[in-house]
Amino acid sequence: MKDTLLIALYALAAGAVVGAAGAAVLRLLRGRSILTHVVVLLAVTVLAVVAGVTVVARAMFLSGHDMRVVLLTVCAAALVSLAVGVIFGRRLAASAVWAQQARERERRLEAGRRELVAWVSHDLRTPLAGMRAMAEALEDGVVADPVTVAEYHRRLRVETGRMTRLVDDLFELSRINAGALRLVPTAVPLREVVSDAIAGVAPLAASKKITLVAAESGWPTVRAGERELARVVTNLLVNSVRYTPADGTVHIDAGRGRDGVWLTVSDTCGGIPDNDLDRVFDIAFRGERARTPGTGAGLGLAIVRGLVEAHGGRVGVCNTGGGCRFEVRLPAG
Repeated sequence: MKDTLLIALYALAAGAVVGAAGAAVLRLLRGRSILTHVVVLLAVTVLAVVAGVTVVARAMFLSGHDMRVVLLTVCAAALVSLAVGVIFGRRLAASAVWAQQARERERRLEAGRRELVAWVSHDLRTPLAGMRAMAEALEDGVVADPVTVAEYHRRLRVETGRMTRLVDDLFELSRINAGALRLVPTAVPLREVVSDAIAGVAPLAASKKITLVAAESGWPTVRAGERELARVVTNLLVNSVRYTPADGTVHIDAGRGRDGVWLTVSDTCGGIPDNDLDRVFDIAFRGERARTPGTGAGLGLAIVRGLVEAHGGRVGVCNTGGGCRFEVRLPAG
């Protein structure tokens, strides 16, 4: 009984020394990856066993041959344990990182949904209140002057159109997020799509004295959904025109590279704050300057990203000298 207790104390002391050293190493490695911590924990556990067996074997005065056999056996088992631990530790670390990223993404989506509900409610409540007031004034005969009546009718039409576009954006975004978007890819001449988009945005640009410039040549043909591609180009142009100061310029260009077709929309908006560059494509993000009536609900760029990714492409934005540049890349058809 005494020998057994003595062996247990030797093994415990050896394991405690290794454990203390492992704790010190883990303290130094704070902030490292999960996989690093898992590997260190496995190494400490295995080394504690090896140290305990070695100390006990020496205390038992084993022969040199027996000592080598014991150490070889323990080391082989230790190597297998470490290998298995590293393999499954890597999987565990990847799962933990994925879970953390999923939680972060869910939090961003939930924050975006809350912002979207708040902003859409505001963007609908404000024009509805004005439309109701104008409709009641017309119905009660409070306004009888033909010029004022015509102005009320015009404003009712404008507000109705704006709310219709908002509802259309919400419907499009819901289709994208629900995976209900069904693309019908065809060979689409990008020049025609851009020409139609410029024609549609021209009145808005003219009202702000903004010049729309398109490249004269180099327009490729891309295999994509024509309606969806037109929506992407229009939304990018509208966004650039909306945030470009008066007398500015919006330039659109395209071409074909080794990895597919690219399209850029550059403006002279003055640039986007660095902290906002990663958020401009988020749902309901409009930036501080955009929190004013009539600037939309922050859905345009989110729809652009959804449509581009549905085509297997990607979209990004960067600051240039006097503004920013949006770049869309679509795979070769």
